[in-house]
Amino acid sequence: MRAILVVNPQATSTTAGGRDVLAHALASQVKLDVVETDYRGHAMAVARSAARDGFDLVVAHGGDGTVNEVVNGLLADSTGDPGRLGSVPMLGVVPGGSANVFARALGLPVDPVEATHQLLNALENDRRRRIGLGLADGHWFTFNAGLGWDADVVGRVAKRRGKETSAALYLRASVGSYFRPPMGRPALTVRIPGEEPAEVVTAFVSNTDPWTYLGDRAVHLNSGCSFETGLGLFALNGLRLPTVFTHVRQALLTKSDQHGRRLMRRDDVPMIRIDAAEPVNFQVDGDLVGQRTRVEFHSVQDALTVIV
Repeated sequence: MRAILVVNPQATSTTAGGRDVLAHALASQVKLDVVETDYRGHAMAVARSAARDGFDLVVAHGGDGTVNEVVNGLLADSTGDPGRLGSVPMLGVVPGGSANVFARALGLPVDPVEATHQLLNALENDRRRRIGLGLADGHWFTFNAGLGWDADVVGRVAKRRGKETSAALYLRASVGSYFRPPMGRPALTVRIPGEEPAEVVTAFVSNTDPWTYLGDRAVHLNSGCSFETGLGLFALNGLRLPTVFTHVRQALLTKSDQHGRRLMRRDDVPMIRIDAAEPVNFQVDGDLVGQRTRVEFHSVQDALTVIV
């Protein structure tokens, strides 16, 4: 098996010693190349080359941004049609960031040493899982994407964090973005095939449930959503404090089922289109992509094989 280990040396939990141990352990089972990233987009370029060169496995050692870049590189030559994805290398993940949302959602250990051990065991026993992904405006996402308040939070976190993020930073950013939204609160129109358009002020699209930026505290927005189903939509047509408190409380309850008169929620949908009256922030897998006035979100089933 030919494999590439992609290491982000700037990620929170990655160290030179940890990289060497991981590389040595992987090299005992696969024919391994190791690449350290040194600029934004480097991991995507490496993964794209690996897919074109016929590698069997790409292991991402870093945070969610590194994983997202690798995924987008692996699928860079696809059209979003699962029937035309062709032969795509498998993905392995050894968490090295602060939040590690995708790894947690897969049930992987967030400790790099434990994750390395599990990865080696999975390779030895050929444990793999096919997962679906989301595709939004040409960007593949593994766990979520959104327009409005959540994207404002992501943008605020990106401006204020150093090498490490924390649950407290996300909470402060959420409060700050609520009271001082950088793009205002322009109306968003949600369109789902077969339904009447609906107006909201913030929209969150999930590829699985639960996920979290809050350490071990799971966040439930779309309990009927998973890596094996379509996308989940969680959208609010108002952000008054009682509405926010209600849904934050429901989100943090174990296996909660979100409901409310201000909530538009759909589970397992194949496509969602959102139009904004004015440009709003747009985030993918916890990274701010920019501003958009229209985004189409598509579910692509069986898009990727992950070593678990």
